[in-house]
Amino acid sequence: MSAETPLWRPSASLESLRLRARLNKLIRDFFEERGVLEVETPILSAHATVDRHIESFSTQFHGPAYAGPRQRWLRTSPEFAMKRLLAAGYGDCYELGRVFRNGEAGARHNPEFTLLEWYRVGIDLSALMSEVADLIQAALAMVGQTCSVRRITYADLFQQGLDLDPHRASIDQLISAAGDLQIGPQGLTRDDWLDLLITHRLQPQFQPDELLLLYDYPASQAALAKLHVVDGVQVAERFEAYLGPIELANGYHELLDADEQERRFKAEQQARAEAGSVVPPFDKHLVESLRAGMPACSGVALGMDRLVGRLIGRSKIAESIAFPSRGA
Repeated sequence: MSAETPLWRPSASLESLRLRARLNKLIRDFFEERGVLEVETPILSAHATVDRHIESFSTQFHGPAYAGPRQRWLRTSPEFAMKRLLAAGYGDCYELGRVFRNGEAGARHNPEFTLLEWYRVGIDLSALMSEVADLIQAALAMVGQTCSVRRITYADLFQQGLDLDPHRASIDQLISAAGDLQIGPQGLTRDDWLDLLITHRLQPQFQPDELLLLYDYPASQAALAKLHVVDGVQVAERFEAYLGPIELANGYHELLDADEQERRFKAEQQARAEAGSVVPPFDKHLVESLRAGMPACSGVALGMDRLVGRLIGRSKIAESIAFPSRGA
């Protein structure tokens, strides 16, 4: 939205909104053909993500006490509720809905955005990556575009792009690889440096018409993913999908161990406390659902606004949504 554009006016063109509507239909048709159920889960919750890199919006509930806690949180993802559906035996499901992340605003970020998230029972990460590629290629075909698909491990990406082993390199080696990036090292963790190297050194080199599926992330970045061992190194069964330099999706072969999930949640809470950040309550319902027995599954979240932007050839998120936060 330019400085001259009145704030009351939409930032996206009518053509962009029409394309978004077509994309929504394509997605629903895609999953209906595969027997995947569309669901709606709560936007407001008594729990929040404790991921140290994601901040949640909170609000207060003023209704009767029997309806639940006063403090509520806007979801950053429908993940936890969808996993409870899986644990209850509801099977493959997807949700196309709004999510919220506090503090995120810029050319590619808006504090409120649309996320497509889906879970498939009984498939591994490789099969889910194939399905993600199928969906993105179908979306591109809708506007007469194509892309090639390439899979590469996290280790191979660093080895080929920076001549560096990301799993064994010291922080000093990572800082050296960052070169002339104007970033002070104070307070940055090893994972912070790895993320910076991807976003500033590797991501800009991704080919514009290639869908790159990056997998086998460091174990320290597992979040809610399982771990496995590759070439003597423990890595996370996690992938990210990039269309050109734009990150579109993040997927996991989902962790099923309730005790391990609770341990990870508490470790994130501890890290937030040490950093002086807000420490929200973690979702005990999710832990209980894992303990009850969630089936083996893989899941992925895909940023719809970024995908729309790619389809219309625009890099700013404001051109993909009717009203960004500044004009909302």
